[in-house]
Amino acid sequence: MQKWRGNVLKIRLMGTKNDIKWFEKILKRQPKVAVTEFSELYRNKGTNRYYRAYVEVQKANIKEKSY
Repeated sequence: MQKWRGNVLKIRLMGTKNDIKWFEKILKRQPKVAVTEFSELYRNKGTNRYYRAYVEVQKANIKEKSY
């Protein structure tokens, strides 16, 4: 189990379903970021095209190489 440091960053994403899913994949591949929670998609009022999702991330505890 990895230890995480720092505070939680809460992010609201807004866009199309594909845009949000695309960005979720990018976030989850980042070694310096730990995605602790990713909500379901919520439809924005007044539109069928745009959605929002809520994400919680933390900094990953990665040791830098010392030379």
